[in-house]
Amino acid sequence: MKKKPRERIETNPSAPPLTGLGPALENLNVSLAENLSLAPPTSAEPLWKMGRVLLRRETAHRGGKTVVVVYDFATHLPASIIEKVAKKLRAACSTGGTVRDRTIEIQGDQVAKVRATLEAEGFIVGGVK
Repeated sequence: MKKKPRERIETNPSAPPLTGLGPALENLNVSLAENLSLAPPTSAEPLWKMGRVLLRRETAHRGGKTVVVVYDFATHLPASIIEKVAKKLRAACSTGGTVRDRTIEIQGDQVAKVRATLEAEGFIVGGVK
């Protein structure tokens, strides 16, 4: 049994996209310029309420090296947000770090930088001063 050849769809890269939408949208009382803005909405309110986090300084099982652990993130924050915060903390402190089980570990004794960065992100920070 021989397969039928697929029907080809002609594409023209020089044609503007979405031509012919004018007649389809005429019956709607919608102004295209008002409702189809390409800019993201600007709101001063953050997308997530960050909540409260705690800091602690640890040296256990690290060969005497100090790390700052950020823990007790709000349960509604997804892991992707915690990863982004960890990346900002690593950049602000110019050190390495990792995310383990919803905690962030930043290498070095840099509590002041970690606290300042977390507060700039919208967290309420408790723990080590």
